[in-house]
Amino acid sequence: MSEKIVSNEPLPLANDDDFTADDFTFVQENEKLIDKSYANTSYLRDVWVSFTKNKGAVFGFIIICIIVLFAIFGPMFSGHEYDAIVNAHQNLPPKIPLLSNLGIFNGTENGVDVYAERGVDIMYWFGTDANGRDLFTRVWQGTRISLLIALVAVAIDIFIGMTYGLISGYFGGKVDMIMQRIAEILNGIPTLVVVTLLGLVLPRGIWSIIFALMITGWIGMQRIARAEVLKLKESEYILASRTLGASDFSIIFKDIMPNIFGQLIIMSMFSIPNAIFTEAFLSFVGLGIAAPEASLGSLISDGYKALTIHPFQIASAVIVLGLLMLSFNLFADGLRDAFDPSQKH
Repeated sequence: MSEKIVSNEPLPLANDDDFTADDFTFVQENEKLIDKSYANTSYLRDVWVSFTKNKGAVFGFIIICIIVLFAIFGPMFSGHEYDAIVNAHQNLPPKIPLLSNLGIFNGTENGVDVYAERGVDIMYWFGTDANGRDLFTRVWQGTRISLLIALVAVAIDIFIGMTYGLISGYFGGKVDMIMQRIAEILNGIPTLVVVTLLGLVLPRGIWSIIFALMITGWIGMQRIARAEVLKLKESEYILASRTLGASDFSIIFKDIMPNIFGQLIIMSMFSIPNAIFTEAFLSFVGLGIAAPEASLGSLISDGYKALTIHPFQIASAVIVLGLLMLSFNLFADGLRDAFDPSQKH
């Protein structure tokens, strides 16, 4: 049996001459570890970068811009008035230059060239309705109404809903209880009932819709504003302002509101599709915009009557309304994720 010999002598120390430069190499070949310095960027720059990375939000923003441009300039360059009635041009199908040469949108319906049959030498891009009015002009004229309703909805959210929620959440107690009970009562009244009652004292049109939004359209925003105030009103900087003698309304509008204004603006973007749909629905059931004025809802209502005979009369308004609501939803969702990354899903 062999014996294991153990030596108590210390191992010799290594000298610098025992190593060469080739004995040490980087883990990744031919690559040196260099510290990187990143340029200091502003908060808005970070928001913009985050927003542009959201392809859906960018798509929504582009579509909104295109629709806004068509709504502004479309009726000007169409060559037709939105309320001009031409009996000889009733129910003409869409006919678009260049595309008609490809066999699509060439003015034919059920295999018949309607333009040639009637001797019409004018092209209607979206066709005409039962009264011979140009649908292209009427669709973009109606889009103006929808965009106006969207702007009004944002203004109502900011000036009424936000102010109401800030005051209710800040003062709390009996003030909060009374204000929230009032909001719940108003929220319990259906918008359709409100518009119907307003129709008894106001003529049908955009003003009745605006008043309906002023009565019930701000309820959701005030809840969000109230919740944000409840979280912030006990913060150290609020207590410091109160200790230094700042008034309640000064604290509300100078200390609290700037810290939640961005989030409230984003949430107001989500109210735009709802307001546009409300206008379209009310016009569809006959409580909104009255003829000869045009809105997307009234155009859909008129086109629905001829859906089985002339489906093109409803198609353009439905497509524009769908794109408008989808784009605002995508845009608002992208803004929310860009301003508050913690809410990404």
